[in-house]
Amino acid sequence: MRKGCSINKHLYRYTKLLTDLVNMDMEINEEDKAVILLKSLPIDEYETFTLTLINRRISLNYAEVSAALVSYEKRMQDRQSPSGSTTTEALAVRGRSSNRKGRDNQERLKSRSGFRDLKRNQCALCKELEH
Repeated sequence: MRKGCSINKHLYRYTKLLTDLVNMDMEINEEDKAVILLKSLPIDEYETFTLTLINRRISLNYAEVSAALVSYEKRMQDRQSPSGSTTTEALAVRGRSSNRKGRDNQERLKSRSGFRDLKRNQCALCKELEH
């Protein structure tokens, strides 16, 4: 893979190569397809990704590796974009406003004001004791 080339282009070319090999009656198992794909990536950009993927799995599957590569590239693009992405924005957590605490206490006092007049073991609905 050339530097700066997108993963989608690389996967397209790689899949075309695999298709050509199958048309020539050459069989390549799934794990070999995955390992060859990982080894075709530039080391400086994908070394950590490749090592993590290889060490984390007992066996590799071509479909899983290609999906992981597309996802990895998307995350890297989102991380590098200056304006942020919809994924990053969707994961942002909204903070509490500064006046939230005072407002909640006032709302609680209003809603509980009817309960202040109740005696112990008195029904809030019918005001009868211990039923």
